[in-house]
Amino acid sequence: MTPITEVAGRRVPLSNLDKVIHPATGTTKGEILHYCAVMAGALLPHLRDRPVSFLRYPDGPGGQLFFTKNPPPGAPPWVRTAPVPRSDDPGARQVVVDDLPSLVWAANLVVEFHTPQWTASAPGIADRLVLDLDPGPPAGTSECCAVALWLRERLAADGIDAYAKTSGAKGLHLLAPIAPTPSAEVSAYAKGLAMAGEAELPRLIVHRMARALRPGKVFVDHSQNAAAKTTATPYTLRARELPTVSAPVTWEEVEAGAAGRRLSFLLGEMAGRLERYGELLAPLTRPGRDRPALP
Repeated sequence: MTPITEVAGRRVPLSNLDKVIHPATGTTKGEILHYCAVMAGALLPHLRDRPVSFLRYPDGPGGQLFFTKNPPPGAPPWVRTAPVPRSDDPGARQVVVDDLPSLVWAANLVVEFHTPQWTASAPGIADRLVLDLDPGPPAGTSECCAVALWLRERLAADGIDAYAKTSGAKGLHLLAPIAPTPSAEVSAYAKGLAMAGEAELPRLIVHRMARALRPGKVFVDHSQNAAAKTTATPYTLRARELPTVSAPVTWEEVEAGAAGRRLSFLLGEMAGRLERYGELLAPLTRPGRDRPALP
């Protein structure tokens, strides 16, 4: 029998809380749910009003992984969905995780959260810019950090403040709040940044995805600004051998990472980081903030 718990007045079914999801650390499903509940104050603002895609890994990162945009079967009626028309399904809808009960319900499915750069209330109109820095071996985190520092200065020259987080793997994500802008225009601007980086640092940066071009360089993936694309949500757990988190980091940490310091964080470290640094990505979700327009 599946146990039921009450979360903020909603009855949420939970299951297999003792199941080990990350064998390398013995991390259980119950610990994953606890993490999401403890971090809800930081995580929920990045999910709120954004249609979510799930990468599900119910048997751990070594089991079957599957990416889904459709609401999972059996979703409670109180879980919000929003219309997200697709060419193959004009009536498509996706889950929107707006509150703690919805977050706990989704975490019980064992998922990574992925969200677009726009909200359900303004589809295809981005309010943030994202650059995904993906290293091609033997390049790694330190090279990503060096590229991030260059991009930060380049964005600042355009009046745009950038914030960094780990991808939860070897890369970094840069995020910047912007004035609402059609996704196609943000994509074009982001591609221009990647091309400028490649022109200035050709031994370090590549702007094209082709694998043959990437060994030893950092691919600046600008494509995730497209309206149909998503990026790992800040604070989401990742389906990796270790329970790594897509964790916000300070620019001082990025500088240290460029010098070779570790820049990877597990779920057990995140509450302490939040207490020490606060919500480093709060400017992305702050209502009423003046946001710069793209040049």
